[in-house]
Amino acid sequence: MSRILIVDDDVALARALGINLRARGFDVAIAHDGREALELLARVQPEVVVLDLGLPDLDGIEVLHGIRGWNPVPVLVLSARSTSDEKVAALDAGADDYVTKPFEMNELMARIRAASRRGSLAGAAPGPVVETAAFTIDLAAGVVRRGTDAIRLTPTEYHLLEVLARNIGRLVPREQLLRDVWGAGYEREGHYLRVYMAQLRRKLEPDPGAPRHLITEAGIGYRLMP
Repeated sequence: MSRILIVDDDVALARALGINLRARGFDVAIAHDGREALELLARVQPEVVVLDLGLPDLDGIEVLHGIRGWNPVPVLVLSARSTSDEKVAALDAGADDYVTKPFEMNELMARIRAASRRGSLAGAAPGPVVETAAFTIDLAAGVVRRGTDAIRLTPTEYHLLEVLARNIGRLVPREQLLRDVWGAGYEREGHYLRVYMAQLRRKLEPDPGAPRHLITEAGIGYRLMP
């Protein structure tokens, strides 16, 4: 049974989330402020943390820094803060995903399940072959295949896909992608990503206009979904 730590000062919302998660088989602990969250984190050792940023004692970003100082647990931010700058700040502080309030419960539960799967593999690097329903990425050989057919990618296209593959399922901020693929000083060149992601979708997605694997999180970054 996966253990989830909910951190939210909205008592009614935290209780509702707890009820929904327990009904789906999760073990749930709840904290209503940042200090309690950090204490519970050490005591209950959750597989996932669902963290509100607007806490009464510590700002959620401070709590994120406190968690990341010693614990790799996946953190899903659940917040009313909705600007891209606020989302990027949370991701840069160590959040793995970001959901804006108000939210659809089914989407949130899907994000939590995905984070729980990643949490169960914490510390493990992706295997040498990363698989999606449409294509596979052989990280050791540097080859992408659809079935048995190799797909020709440019070095930059492959490097971009490789960064996403090594973080499969996770949201990768666009600034991180730009640094990792093009280098320091390119963090503001977002059009590079738009161009190369469009090229990758044309080569890899069954329907490039409705991508299932190379997903854009508007204003934040990208993720590779299996």
